[in-house]
Amino acid sequence: MGVFPDFNGLGGIGDLRAVVGALLAFVLIVAVLMLIVSAIVWAIATAHGNYATASKGRIGVLVSVGAAVLAGGGVAWMNWLLNLGQQL
Repeated sequence: MGVFPDFNGLGGIGDLRAVVGALLAFVLIVAVLMLIVSAIVWAIATAHGNYATASKGRIGVLVSVGAAVLAGGGVAWMNWLLNLGQQL
């Protein structure tokens, strides 16, 4: 069966790909900055015995790592699905 997505069927698809690529880069940059800030807050708060703030810093670290994994994993998953669709 020869069913596959026609990426050239829409006008301006190249612009859409450029916008999505720019948004992905923006998400990854924000995730790395959030990771750095949250890790610093977590370390300073733990050193000073402020465990409520330390737990918020730890949650920030986990959220930033999760956002980076989802952003990167989404691209890998979509590429895998497209390759699988071309093989069928």
